[in-house]
Amino acid sequence: MRAANQRKNALAKQPSKTNAPAKQSKTKAKAVSTGDAAAPPDDSDFILRSLQTEFEEQKRFNATPEQMLKFYEQMLLIRRFEEKAGQLYGLGLIGGFCHLYIGQEAVAIGLQSALDNDRDSVITGYRDHGHMLAYGIDPKVIMAELTGREAGISKGKGGSMHMFSTEHKFYGGHGIVGAQVALGGGLALAHKYNEDGGLCLAYFGDGAANQGQVYETFNMAALWNLPIVFVVEDNQYAMGTASSRSSAETRFHRRGTAFRIPGMEVNGMDVLEVRAAAEVAFKHVREGKGPVLMELNTYRYRGHSMSDPAKYRTREEVQEQRDTHDPIERLKKTLIEGGKSEDDLKAVDKGIRKVVAEAADFAETSPEPEASELYTDVLVENY
Repeated sequence: MRAANQRKNALAKQPSKTNAPAKQSKTKAKAVSTGDAAAPPDDSDFILRSLQTEFEEQKRFNATPEQMLKFYEQMLLIRRFEEKAGQLYGLGLIGGFCHLYIGQEAVAIGLQSALDNDRDSVITGYRDHGHMLAYGIDPKVIMAELTGREAGISKGKGGSMHMFSTEHKFYGGHGIVGAQVALGGGLALAHKYNEDGGLCLAYFGDGAANQGQVYETFNMAALWNLPIVFVVEDNQYAMGTASSRSSAETRFHRRGTAFRIPGMEVNGMDVLEVRAAAEVAFKHVREGKGPVLMELNTYRYRGHSMSDPAKYRTREEVQEQRDTHDPIERLKKTLIEGGKSEDDLKAVDKGIRKVVAEAADFAETSPEPEASELYTDVLVENY
């Protein structure tokens, strides 16, 4: 009883939130002394801008027939490329880890088709093949990298998870969960410092969304008003754990609210919706209004990596996603409704399969790196 009274008295001495001094305007340099601890200055006129409202006004991009066909070709290229990569992995031609992008194609195509490739930069995690293909990088050098060949885009030394191309302003491919977000903040700072008008598109997954460095980057990006779009690719599973079991807040677009970063929730299985959302988000950033956080709800059909049997979900769940939400089939239906025939789209698929087969042949016949390559790209030689 005595201990309870002591706790009660101690609590009574603490200042309550209702008696705390009102927050002062940013226009005042010093807080008014009230005898209590001074409250931090605040902007009494602050209202978190909602980009969702603007996005909802026109939720699908008004693409021309040519643009829709291009989106279809690009998504199909990623799908067929990843299917071939899975086959090569099974044959032992791809070593190490291999994370496929099958099912998530609309995210990379919808977002990156809205970028300015001369100014903007992209950084992502280790599920990176699709993002490179979305950038228009030659499938041959990507497949050669997967198979560890000298002709690969990282000289065969990066493999599946560590692809890189400064020429295309694609900065990886990172194997440490969430690490790319902080690096993306650095890329955005470089864009601002150099005044080049570019923005950084920084992808991460629902699993990485719980990393501390993500929120440190949110804070700095908002504080410094950096030109960056944070993209959570929520494919519903952090490796083998469902988002609902690993995250207290599964509406990831809300996670930036504490940092005054507006969020957007987008159907990542609809390329036209993704592109429409990209138009709104990129415009906001380019106008100097600071970072944006986008949540792209999507679904991966394969396991987390090629070594994952995905026993944490049912075959029926995966099949339901394929049957009712597949991004390629969705756009195919739109194209047919717009006048394209089944034969037209079969011809597209045939052409893409040929491109992918040629990329696989190129990779298989390319030489492995010389032993001397072990000693290159270890240190930066010129600053």
